[in-house]
Amino acid sequence: MSTTSEQNRTILQQLPGMPTSDGAGVKLTRIIGTPQLDMLDPFLMLDCFESDDADDYVAGFPTHPHRGFETVTYLLNGRMRHKDNAGNEGVIEPGGVQWMTAAKGILHSEMPEQEEGLLKGFQLWVNLPAKAKMGEPEYQEFPPESTPLEHRENGTEIRVIAGETNQGTVGPVINQYTYPTYMDVSLPANTGFEQSLAIDHNAFIYVIEGEVAVQNVEKVSAKNLAILSKGDTVSVTSGDKGARFLLIAGKPLNESVARMGPFVMNTQAEIRQAVEDFHSGKFAPVACQH
Repeated sequence: MSTTSEQNRTILQQLPGMPTSDGAGVKLTRIIGTPQLDMLDPFLMLDCFESDDADDYVAGFPTHPHRGFETVTYLLNGRMRHKDNAGNEGVIEPGGVQWMTAAKGILHSEMPEQEEGLLKGFQLWVNLPAKAKMGEPEYQEFPPESTPLEHRENGTEIRVIAGETNQGTVGPVINQYTYPTYMDVSLPANTGFEQSLAIDHNAFIYVIEGEVAVQNVEKVSAKNLAILSKGDTVSVTSGDKGARFLLIAGKPLNESVARMGPFVMNTQAEIRQAVEDFHSGKFAPVACQH
């Protein structure tokens, strides 16, 4: 059956990010979670932080709550320390990732572990299905040596956080809710890259550096997001100066979404309950039973 051409993903829409600030004044670019792109189920938000001016980031993200979804922090440059009220603490380094399932609630902070130099990375928010929103919080944290870097003969490099490349490199993150793909792809000049994806997953590309063409047709330049159509394959070709991009995909949950700041639930009543629980101290962890 020659249905392959019908299954190739194309670009539905391109969007630039929106400059904003969050935390204690950290300057960043919001790519998903803007008036132009409220969400791309199951992805609720994507932020890129990038500055070599410490004034833009040194105040960090002091202690704040989350409930009802997952936060994914991936660093390209710099170091970021996280702590939470359940006793978890660690430092994320370039190529490392922290996939935190906030679920019923956690209080955590993310603070730069540096006072100078470039800090660059991404935070992605991934929704949880209703059945998992009030589960126990958990972490999947992987240092750079545990996030495999696939090297291809043509010079392509792929850092695999979640999902599996066409050459069989598997990312360490396991997620039975949205079955995500999360890859950081670097291509030399004028080089092609092809990746299979679940046909019904929502997917996007965010170009970090350079320029790419999807299906050798529409070009996407740096700092732009391209939402992809449904299909089982995405084909990307870099421009004359090479390119680096994120390829992210996940199974849509197709559930109602109610959100207010750091809380993402299914109904407004659940949001009111989250606010009440936070203010009454119910986000504090229960002491472990030994």
